[in-house]
Amino acid sequence: MPGENLSRDEAQERAALLSVDGYDVSLDLRSAVGEAPGDVDAEPRTFRSVTTIRFRCAEPGASSFADLIAPSVSAVSLNGTDLDPGEVFDGTRILLEDLAAENELVVDAQCAYSRTGEGLHRFVDPEDGAVYLYTQYEPADARRVFANFEQPDLKAPFRFEVRAPEGWTVWSNGAGEKHDGVWRFAETKPISTYITCVVAGPYHYVTDTYTRTLDDGTSLEIPLGAMCRKGLARHFDADDVFLVTKQGLDFFHDHFDYPYPFGKYDQAFVPEYNLGAMENPGLVTFTEEFVFRGKVTRASYERRANVVLHEMAHMWFGDLVTMAWWDDLWLKESFADFMGSFSLVEATRFTSGWITFANNRKAWAYRADQLPSTHPITADIRDLQDAKLNFDGITYAKGASVLKQLVAYVGRDAFLEGARRYFKRNAYGNTRLTDLLSVLEETSGRDMTSWARSWLQTAGVNSLTPQVLLGEDGRIAELSVLQEAAGPAHQSAPPTGIHELRPHRVAVGLYRTEDGALVRYARAEVDVHGPRTVVGDLAGSEPPELVLVNDDDLTYCKIRFDDTSLATLKDRLGDITDPLARALCWSALWNLTRDALLPARDFVDLVLRFAGRESDIGVLQMLHTWADSALTYYAAPAWRETGGRLLAEGALRELRQAEPGSQHQLTWARFFAAVASQESDLRLLRGLLDGTDKIDGLEVDQELRWAFLRPLAAHGAADESVLAAELARDDTASGKRHQVRCLASRPSAAVKAQAWAQVVESDALSNALVEATIAGFVQPSQRELLAPYAEKYFAAIGRVWAERSIQIGMHVVRGLFPALQDSPQTLEATDAWLAAHEDAPPALRRLVLEARDDLARALRGQACDAAAR
Repeated sequence: MPGENLSRDEAQERAALLSVDGYDVSLDLRSAVGEAPGDVDAEPRTFRSVTTIRFRCAEPGASSFADLIAPSVSAVSLNGTDLDPGEVFDGTRILLEDLAAENELVVDAQCAYSRTGEGLHRFVDPEDGAVYLYTQYEPADARRVFANFEQPDLKAPFRFEVRAPEGWTVWSNGAGEKHDGVWRFAETKPISTYITCVVAGPYHYVTDTYTRTLDDGTSLEIPLGAMCRKGLARHFDADDVFLVTKQGLDFFHDHFDYPYPFGKYDQAFVPEYNLGAMENPGLVTFTEEFVFRGKVTRASYERRANVVLHEMAHMWFGDLVTMAWWDDLWLKESFADFMGSFSLVEATRFTSGWITFANNRKAWAYRADQLPSTHPITADIRDLQDAKLNFDGITYAKGASVLKQLVAYVGRDAFLEGARRYFKRNAYGNTRLTDLLSVLEETSGRDMTSWARSWLQTAGVNSLTPQVLLGEDGRIAELSVLQEAAGPAHQSAPPTGIHELRPHRVAVGLYRTEDGALVRYARAEVDVHGPRTVVGDLAGSEPPELVLVNDDDLTYCKIRFDDTSLATLKDRLGDITDPLARALCWSALWNLTRDALLPARDFVDLVLRFAGRESDIGVLQMLHTWADSALTYYAAPAWRETGGRLLAEGALRELRQAEPGSQHQLTWARFFAAVASQESDLRLLRGLLDGTDKIDGLEVDQELRWAFLRPLAAHGAADESVLAAELARDDTASGKRHQVRCLASRPSAAVKAQAWAQVVESDALSNALVEATIAGFVQPSQRELLAPYAEKYFAAIGRVWAERSIQIGMHVVRGLFPALQDSPQTLEATDAWLAAHEDAPPALRRLVLEARDDLARALRGQACDAAAR
């Protein structure tokens, strides 16, 4: 409905008119348990939601509106006068006319349970039939659960009460107690609607306590809780979650000088979650994928710890102090992303977190910043659909990278003191860019305006390349850094500053061979300005075999190499001893591949020769992902079969050579399964599944069994009966998702037609099963089988976007784009759709433009690779 897409102008007008004093929300969730909970058609569709809002109006007599997305409204009362729901409610908004200076609105509605992870999501556990509920609202889905003013700058205290089925426990942001069958929760501090939360059901719940003596001598005690579905309880390592939680609370108390402001700290790991996590104060929600059902690597634990700390940072950056509108989303997400890694490295066992940041998070940012949809970190967010799509690599990872650069620019102490002043001045309020810049100027003494203009208010990524001139004595006569802006943007109106050269604080490292290893023997920091900057401190140094610009990863840029350095990396990459330097080189080589400056087969060759020597497990996993992508998208079609065979042979070789039982062995086993295609490879996977083959130390647990079954299904070596038998072995929610993915992977026209219909023509599947079906449908080995769906895609996406929720729409438009039909004809079809749909919703056009750019980049990469033969 048109009213769902609230515009920035409407929000600003409403914020100028209204201020909210408080909400009382009463939910009756007893309908969640139906007669036949496993039967979709018999599922209860609605629950009762009664909301009382007390608010003031700056212009008595004016009109405004409240937000509510609900199937029906039973009653609406404004200041004691009953209104006709049929006249004032249009399905998304409640018209409020002739407002008084002080007002009370009461709305009695029937709201819908969700199967898309938006609003109040209802999940039935196939293992035991138990029903679980949780809410997810960002950016604007609280209005699916209760009537409200759905924008971040209309904060208010909330009081929730919930009636739930017998035997359930209910949690919300505040502490709760059950009286006479009703769960009542303590009033919250003033918070935004999108971070309110309710979790309800027969969850497995574990408790602990965090205590601390504050600087003033008082004692702080925070009740801790962690929960998951009963079916996952045997896998739930709550002790490790609590350990990281306590370490994080210590870190943020040490550095923020503002005690955790929201009472208790519960963390719920919930099913079918669309996100990694959400920072609801007092009740953080996470995907239950962080409850590990099988053996995982240290990188998985590190990622979970990082997400725990990211969400914790939000308690201050985002919950205590909130952006006024989604333009300044970075004020919470960039800071949480940076503080997550910052605290991870300094407060937990994961001391190499900056390597993961450099290799993983920044790769996300570099990709996003080169798309036609790139935008400044402080973005132009016109409406809620814009906001939903801006939870992207720029807002998160580029923003965090820029903050890392800012800390180097103003100094760590000045940065943290600025944060402390920011919290104290703006507690429970809303802020804009200028509010943060003003305190940083105070604490650092630096002019933040020009820095913000270059880094926050412009788009695009610069590349930095070393230029080395040697003197007659063989030493460095001059070393300079050449800066270039991004290439032409594929759009009619490029974002501001995409061609801008920015100021960078960088370290330049010189490397040479010592005792068979490549080690750094000289380093200099320099402020890079303009197209060419001389690094005076390195003049006179011995000649390097490798020059690494942005050593130590101080700035946000694409690293390039001079010819000597690139030749050294091609021969000696594995000899670099410093893991961060090595990760930076890998990242730079991947960017060269994506930019069609390094043939994909050369990148694959580097992975085959040097990945086996990679000590950092997170970097190794990233290399596997990149190698797979290089083969799938950037390799010349004629070389794909050869490249796939080489990758599978190399993966199997490393798998057999890896230390038995090690995380490296597990990682190579998963990669081998991902690239297996030859009959001998598939035969080995079958043998590992049925026990006729063994690899010393490799435990084939349930998660690894599904990983082995996926390629077998995709290559026609595991039929429906095999997958049904595996589901019987693992009849759980996770097992069902794996089975659905495998079923859709099978190389059959009928299978593909059924999967397409389930996702595109029907809305019966939940968000998690939509995602699994799409992942199975799209198989690189099935390009010919998928060819007919390119035309169907362009015919369907407009209707899908109009009829489905934005989350499902994003899954379909992104996931089913015919990227595997990598030909100029598909590019032309994409351009034809864009030309014929200039009036399509901007968010939909953005998704198609991004997919088009990826396809064009793939074609350039394939041409580069073909030329390398």
